[in-house]
Amino acid sequence: MNIFVAKLSYDTQLAELQAAFEEFGEVSSAKIIMDKFSGKSKGYGFVEMPNDDEAMNAIQELNDVEMDGRRIVVKKAEPRPRRDDRRGGYGNDRRY
Repeated sequence: MNIFVAKLSYDTQLAELQAAFEEFGEVSSAKIIMDKFSGKSKGYGFVEMPNDDEAMNAIQELNDVEMDGRRIVVKKAEPRPRRDDRRGGYGNDRRY
């Protein structure tokens, strides 16, 4: 299950995030999203856990818990909406 983690401290390290979830089971991957220009954390990330029961337990136990001085939000990640429509509001006809 893919888990969304928000309101992370900008100082939270990947190892800390992964260790918090490993207390509830196997973690197949963990990622903190970084700003591509500054290289600093954007304050959210994702954790992938292969066992759905362990993942749900981690969500229940870690949601609204303090980590590095901030109360984090933990929930099941929702798939991103498709971005096929890249017209920018003007349609595909760009004769302006």
